Amino acid sequence: MRVSFAASVSSPTEILVSHVGDESVILNLNSECYFGLDAVGTRMWTVLTTSESIQAAYETLLREYEVDAESLRRDLDDLIEKSVEHGILEISSD
Repeated sequence: MRVSFAASVSSPTEILVSHVGDESVILNLNSECYFGLDAVGTRMWTVLTTSESIQAAYETLLREYEVDAESLRRDLDDLIEKSVEHGILEISSD
């Protein structure tokens, strides 16, 4: 699933995020499933959910990490796809 980077993402109200050190635990209250993110995944999640668009998050992360642009794009696509599939992120195409 290749998401339009002009879109934005948000976390639904039934999602709880708890930070444990540099990592995060995300709980979907509806499905009672939880997910863990390492330090990099936590940073990606935070930037994605606080940026005005996926593109803005992508640009921020590209500046912060020593990674090639295509690898970051694939990683963001993967994180967004899996998160949407499990109901812990929603895509908005405002």
